[in-house]
Formats: sequence, C-alpha cells, structure tokens
Amino acid sequence: MKIGFIGLGVMGKRMATNVLKGGYELTVSDLNKDSVKDLQQLGAKAAETPAEVAQNSDVVLTSLPNSAIVENVILGKKGILEGAKEGTIIVDLSSITPKSIQNIAKKASQKGVEVLDAPVSGGAAGAEKGTLTIMVGGKNEVFEKVLPVLNCIGTKVNHVGEVGAGDTVKLVNNLLLGANMVAVAEALALGVKAGLKPEILYNIISKSSGSSYALTAKYNNFIAKGNFEPGFMIDLQYKDLQLAVDTSKDLKMPLVMGNLAQQMFEMARAKGLGTEDISAVLKLYEEWGNIEVREEQA
Repeated sequence: MKIGFIGLGVMGKRMATNVLKGGYELTVSDLNKDSVKDLQQLGAKAAETPAEVAQNSDVVLTSLPNSAIVENVILGKKGILEGAKEGTIIVDLSSITPKSIQNIAKKASQKGVEVLDAPVSGGAAGAEKGTLTIMVGGKNEVFEKVLPVLNCIGTKVNHVGEVGAGDTVKLVNNLLLGANMVAVAEALALGVKAGLKPEILYNIISKSSGSSYALTAKYNNFIAKGNFEPGFMIDLQYKDLQLAVDTSKDLKMPLVMGNLAQQMFEMARAKGLGTEDISAVLKLYEEWGNIEVREEQA
C-alpha cells in the first residue's frame, strides 16, 4: 500500500515520520520545502502538488490548518481529487467542521474516492511518540483498510460513526477543554486573591469533585512554574472553539459556555498571548486581580 502525506507542520511532520517507520512507501508534499527535504532524507519521495501525491498513492493523509485549506488541497486546482484514481482513500487528520468534510466526501464520491475524517488528539509529544488518539468518521470497511496505517501514528484509534463524526467528537472534546481551562484559571485566581496558596488549592481540588484534565495537566508543569511555553497554543484553542461555534450555528444550537470561553481566549490573543500555552489565559485574571498564581520555587 502506497501512502501520501500532505501537510508537514508540527504535527504532520512527526506523523509522516512514523508512517515511514511503519515500513510504508511514502510520498510527501508541503509548502515548506525544508520539511519535505527532511522527510526525503528519511526515505520519502517528494511531490510538487497534491495531485501528484494522489497519483502515486493508494491512501492520502492530510494534516492542514483549517477547513478552507483542506478543501482547496483536496478539491482545488492540482488538488488530490484531480490526481486520485477510483478507489483512492483520503484520510483527513486535520480538525475542521463536520459540514466541510461532509461536503468534501460528497464530491469525492462522484469520482469513486473514499473519505475519512480522522482528527487527532495528543499534541506534538503524542505525534512524536506515535501515541495519538484518533477519532475516525466514515465507512467501517474503509476504516478497516487504513487501520494499519493509523496504528503507526496512534495507539487509541476509534471508529466513531459516519463521515463528520470524527470532527464532531474532536470539537466537542476541545470545547470542553477550552471551557475547563478558563474555569480552572478563574477558580485558582479567586482562591489566590482570597489569600490561599495555589499549591494548597491544587492539592485539594485535584483530588476532589472540582478536578479536571485542564487542572491536572496544566498546573504543575505550567501554572505553578510560570512556564507558558506551549503545550497547546491559545491560537489553536481559539480556532478549535471556532469550529464548535460554527457547528452550533449550522445546527441552530445555542452555545453559551463555548462562546464565553472563546471570548476569553480572544482577549488573551489581544494581549499578545496567542502563541503561549492555553494555561496563559490565567494571566488575564492575574492582571484583573493584581495577583500572581505561582508556587514559590526552591
């Protein structure tokens, strides 16, 4: 089985490397030619366009920034569909709206090309180690065909429903992460403003009903140390919340917490914090309360 990979950014480059390590023949393409050269040195072939990647592949994986770019790479001029033969499988690892991937799948089906949406979770570290969680939407028989490839990049590969279901699970997950992160920042700031030490708050809450992944994952290595190197950037969290907001509008479903959380990250971006870790949303509360939520370092 010949594999194509388009999009060699922070996540894509690492995932493509793991596909190579899995023993697959790989053709890659990206606007960043240095990244392409790095993969060539590992044994991949280079292609100039998405269409050329598709011409040389049975399965094409994409890892791209947003819905518009995914649609252009797949449906646009010199895009994947232009070069794909009947029976080709496109697996989009990006995080885009369910509506967008469903539109792509509908157009691809007219050429006999199958589409799966397979957004990933686990960040750059998970992509490096090949331990990502992958949420896959599409036909089960198509999922089974590409499962060995996905096992090269993830240890928890879940088939969750029809096309669009993978992106839906991902945006719901990241909606919760964003809202929980803002709630953690607000609660810690209130406790410190009231005179409590943050380590006392953490030690109790992390073992109580108020605990969450946002608290346990972001307190010790980020907040307590004042280290806001990402992690998962505020800009990316904002983008993922926008996916949830857009989908809620498509479904005419009110999204109260999601919109509030997104506005908090918008304020953080306005303060120049967009490339910092999502835990840096705490800095807004620190400024408002004239406090600092940090542990004293020995």
